[in-house]
Amino acid sequence: MKLKTVDDTRAFGRRLAGLLRPGDLVLLTGPLGAGKTALAQGIGAGLGVEGPITSPTFVIARVHRGPVPLVHADAYRLGDRPDPRAEIDDLDLDASADDAVTVVEWGVGLVEQLNDEYLQVRLDRLDDDTRIVELSPHGGDWAHRLESL
Repeated sequence: MKLKTVDDTRAFGRRLAGLLRPGDLVLLTGPLGAGKTALAQGIGAGLGVEGPITSPTFVIARVHRGPVPLVHADAYRLGDRPDPRAEIDDLDLDASADDAVTVVEWGVGLVEQLNDEYLQVRLDRLDDDTRIVELSPHGGDWAHRLESL
């Protein structure tokens, strides 16, 4: 799927949020500037969470309250540590996993153990700022849910 603008990326996040429910894990992958945080902003808007959603790169994880809470984490700075999975465990992301939607940027290879069923969203940005989105469902009913997008 192609998204022409950052606003289109946010709008896609709002649509995706309509498919999400408490307990869901969404992994966002792609290079710097591909639109991962913009997508998370759209997801947050679609979930009706409170406050602005910004990149959690330096705080690692934020909880945004709302009808369905959003846990937004960024594992980017954890990848160069001796044991990044232990650091993910220390974040205790699974403590709220059943009650919230958890979105993790740069989490591939680090957070899949949080849930047997998850959605991986790959974003790439072309030279004209168009975003290419690839959705990869893993387990559960993800493939069925994605049919409506």
